[in-house]
Amino acid sequence: LLAVARTLPQFAGLNALFTGDAVHQYKHVHLGVAVDTARGLMVPVVRNADTLSLRQLSAEAKRLAAASQAGKALPDELTGGTFTVTNLGAFGVEMFTPVLNPPQVAILGVCSIVPKPVQVGGEVQFVPHIGLSLTINHQVVDGAPAARFLQALGEAIAAIDLVLAG
Repeated sequence: LLAVARTLPQFAGLNALFTGDAVHQYKHVHLGVAVDTARGLMVPVVRNADTLSLRQLSAEAKRLAAASQAGKALPDELTGGTFTVTNLGAFGVEMFTPVLNPPQVAILGVCSIVPKPVQVGGEVQFVPHIGLSLTINHQVVDGAPAARFLQALGEAIAAIDLVLAG
């Protein structure tokens, strides 16, 4: 969530809503977090996620998830997201296609972390890799800008210690 919140402001076209006749880009990231509940999927929103520290972002995401699971999330906590993250990696899913949450123009699916063989020097090492799957509204965002976002996000995740320091 932190890497997304810090990377997304560089890609305003993805941090946006499409109402059918207009695209509204946002300066701040209002991050929807998909939560599995007994009543079905709920997507509470962490407001201004791009301005929060790791501790603040984690605490708010956990608070919202708990409220959603308990059926106590307020209507205002379930609206206004500009981008959503959904995670099936915890279930061991290696790849999936997340379903867009209109009027948002993008949603990121986080897949499981699996070791993959990588040649380092003259030997093969198994290095953990995380799968990321981005669904976009192609009426608003083309594939290349979406790919640049994924590339930047991958770099941010790989250098998360620098993201935390920044």
